[in-house]
Amino acid sequence: MEEAYTGFADVYDKLMDATPYEKWCENIVRELHAQEICDGLVLDLGCGTGNMTQRLAAKGYDMIGVDCADEMLNIAYEKKEQSGYDILYLNQDMREFELYGTVRAVVSVCDSINYLLEDEDVLACFSLVQNYLDPDGIFFFDFNTRYKYETVIGESVIAENREDCSFIWENYFDAADGINEYDLTVFVKAQQETANERALFYQFQEIHFQRGYTFEEMKRFVEMAGLTLLRAYDADTMGEIIEESERICVVAQKCKNLGSVSNLKDKKEIRPTK
Repeated sequence: MEEAYTGFADVYDKLMDATPYEKWCENIVRELHAQEICDGLVLDLGCGTGNMTQRLAAKGYDMIGVDCADEMLNIAYEKKEQSGYDILYLNQDMREFELYGTVRAVVSVCDSINYLLEDEDVLACFSLVQNYLDPDGIFFFDFNTRYKYETVIGESVIAENREDCSFIWENYFDAADGINEYDLTVFVKAQQETANERALFYQFQEIHFQRGYTFEEMKRFVEMAGLTLLRAYDADTMGEIIEESERICVVAQKCKNLGSVSNLKDKKEIRPTK
């Protein structure tokens, strides 16, 4: 899994301000309450800058956030200090994360799962989720579909110009392996325009890779990892999955007869860089 969200981390929240985090949070809480998980320890896998982690903490859950991008976690840690929520952030890879013990639920949103590019990556991640869930624990995740990458985004260029930052997103989809590549160029204002000087911008570039999956593929990974699929639905309509579904929500549960582990080693909590 390629490292991403390095320079982009500083402007991520600005450019993602239209993301319906509140709606997603309410949906997650509704699914957890349906399984009588109204409190307790919850893992946010691929937590990024902590947007969902913070919201679930505000709903009364004890939160752990895991992400492999230091820069994103530094911002998440700053939010934690401002809010005062007792959140544990761990700098770990989704494919090989380790926790102190089990959790009541694992959530992963905003297509974090799509950064897992190989079948064995997804299965490794889902198997660890199963491993760290309490008996009857819940795994809630979303993912972008192959249809979205191949048909909706496809070979395209997306640009957005704002007062303080702008970006150019050049998108490429490889139908042979289902990998979506987007080359991101971001311009961020470093100095405001004055009477004597023009505004100054700095530029950085990143390349991101995500894989598009079908629901049938995800269902197979869920079952292979020892999880039971409870339900799945279109994330935009909250209705039935159709061929044109672009994002899908999945709710799975740990099978009762499968065990868990605890007392693990080598935990690394992220701290802000100065």
